[in-house]
Amino acid sequence: MARLHVDIALRWGDFDAYAHVNNAEMLHLLEEARIQAFWRRDEGTGPGAATAVLDARPGAEMIALIARQEVEYLLPIPYMRAPLDIELWVGRIGGASIEVCYEVFSPVGVTPRMLFTKAATTLVMVTAATGKPQRVPAELRAAWSSYVEEPVAFTKRG
Repeated sequence: MARLHVDIALRWGDFDAYAHVNNAEMLHLLEEARIQAFWRRDEGTGPGAATAVLDARPGAEMIALIARQEVEYLLPIPYMRAPLDIELWVGRIGGASIEVCYEVFSPVGVTPRMLFTKAATTLVMVTAATGKPQRVPAELRAAWSSYVEEPVAFTKRG
């Protein structure tokens, strides 16, 4: 199966006193990658990936809420001028939810290639007006089906 690659540049505010990406800021980096990969852009803007099908604009009938996140920090991320290479895929499409999986790598072209972080986010689709779960529509399933593979394998559990 295929994975999406999203380049995310680091910002000075992402770092802590230990000169590496702060653990809480990692959630922001993952959010940015997820939005670029799965959220529809306004007409005529952005690169327009075929997977960017969620409509989060004002007035959307369905929205995605985070139900769960898990992050495994494998190596500290130092400041780098080139953007991180974040690989994304769908680990599972459920009735009303999807699991977005991530692996955060060193920038493209940097050798050796280093895996810094593994993560997963469960998103639940809900009706915006009621907040009640809504089944994942067929068009979303179709857009993401090529990117479904085994969920991220966390190595440091228990």
